[in-house]
Amino acid sequence: MTTMLKKIFIATLVASLPALAAAADPAPAPAPAPAPAAGAKPAAAAAETPQKSPTAATTESKPSDAAAIRQTTRIGYVDISRIFNETVRGKAVEAKLKGMRDKLQARVDAKRKQLEKLRASLEAKLPTLSQEQRGAKAKEFQKKVEEFQKFGKQLEEDLYTTQEKETKGHSDATEQVAVAYGKANGFAVIVIKKELLYVSDNIDAQDVTDALIKAMDEAARKNK
Repeated sequence: MTTMLKKIFIATLVASLPALAAAADPAPAPAPAPAPAAGAKPAAAAAETPQKSPTAATTESKPSDAAAIRQTTRIGYVDISRIFNETVRGKAVEAKLKGMRDKLQARVDAKRKQLEKLRASLEAKLPTLSQEQRGAKAKEFQKKVEEFQKFGKQLEEDLYTTQEKETKGHSDATEQVAVAYGKANGFAVIVIKKELLYVSDNIDAQDVTDALIKAMDEAARKNK
């Protein structure tokens, strides 16, 4: 069998038995390509220097979108105690609550003095009272004490309710100003300072407490 017939026989066998072809030796080398024209570069040389696509070049020359976002992210933080203690609204809330506390405390003190006076009077009369009378006076005094305790508890609840209402109103006003300031100045988020535990180097973190105090005072003057 000639060499050409052997090649034809092997090619036919490989085509009819794919599994055998996969395990067999590599297929024979293809027929040589036509000679290149004069002055033309060989195909192999052209393949060695592939051209970069425009997309690939753009990807290599520009940083990722995530990196760009990290480099431009701005966050603000505020000292909330200063917002409450130094703003016009915060000072007004504190003055209102202090006035209420003082009035309630004065009422509690007046009731306490009445009880102390009643106790002193009962103690002075005890030697002249019978056992039955002493028991009745003790029950009467105990009832007064219980009434005083209920009175004090009710005043505490009134103060707590007012404090919650005023504090929430102040917090809502602070949030509104923070939202407006953040949007106007390109901040991604504004948080309370004590909740800020760590900031990466590629984050632009700024203390905006003074700016928010100024903005809140301006808003308070406009609402008068």
